[in-house]
Amino acid sequence: MTAPLATLPHPVSGSQEIKKSRFDTRAAPIASPAEALAFLDQIADRQATHNCWAYRLGQQYRFSDDGEPGGTAGKPILQAIEGQGFDRVMVVVTRYYGGIKLGAGGLVRAYGGSAAECLRAAPRVPIVLKTEVEFDLPFAALSLVQARLSELDADRLADTFDGDGVRLRLALPADRVEHLRRLLADATRGRSVLRVLN
Repeated sequence: MTAPLATLPHPVSGSQEIKKSRFDTRAAPIASPAEALAFLDQIADRQATHNCWAYRLGQQYRFSDDGEPGGTAGKPILQAIEGQGFDRVMVVVTRYYGGIKLGAGGLVRAYGGSAAECLRAAPRVPIVLKTEVEFDLPFAALSLVQARLSELDADRLADTFDGDGVRLRLALPADRVEHLRRLLADATRGRSVLRVLN
């Protein structure tokens, strides 16, 4: 079984010197592409030789070589993010040129290695993918179901009351949806139908 993807709990950084060039790596958790680019604007050193970067946010990703030869910086940083099992993360590697050319292979190893090393040492927060569900519940079953929601790690998103009971909308880990379906069937004798919204 593969380990769940993770994000960072807070920004992290690292630094290495490779053949007299300094590579400073900074990484941060992100919730949107705009947040990734705002992080870049905030920490990019315009006096540095290059500020190369990559981010992954679910199926969205972008990277930039920022003037380094094509494919030698941004893509290796993205591969480091993926290789370390991270998502929802932006990584910026800032290079201060030290006078020795590294060549294409050396640049790939330097940028990818700097990003990987920073992420390898970073704390991880597992990403739990949640599914949104909705169901109607008669008042008689409400207290029983409410008492069991915490063991399902469910977040209550909305409650709508009417004369017959309540409509609940929840977000819970995808692997617990079937458990909730069985709980509802038992609590309502099969009258409550669980609808998956996403």
